[in-house]
Amino acid sequence: MAKSLMTIVILAGVSSGFIFVGGCESDAQTGAAIGTLAGAGIGQLAGGSTEATLIGAAVGGGAGYMIGNEQDKQKAAAERDKLREEINTVMVKVTNSNGSIIQVPLKKQGVGYVGPKGEYYDNLPTEDQLRPVYGF
Repeated sequence: MAKSLMTIVILAGVSSGFIFVGGCESDAQTGAAIGTLAGAGIGQLAGGSTEATLIGAAVGGGAGYMIGNEQDKQKAAAERDKLREEINTVMVKVTNSNGSIIQVPLKKQGVGYVGPKGEYYDNLPTEDQLRPVYGF
């Protein structure tokens, strides 16, 4: 009977611990928190002792941190790639004969620019150069 009561207390503690996970600023922190809580619960259920609980918490926290840290690295790399893309893209406005305006995104490549259709310009093209290709 005491063991089932201890299991309920541990599960309640682990469940309430998830409330604090919302305050984590990174996936590494969140992973460490969730891993620690889950590891402690599993350690207690498997070993039934304080030592097992602590070992489970340590292993779970370490594993959760490593997984979350890798997710943080992937997010940072994706943000860097997006920022590079934005930095290397220039929008040129082209006014059509009816007064409407379109924006043509040009990607910086070396000293020149590449248009959406794959055409290459040695210098930043003017509106007049882009109108025959993208405007009317």
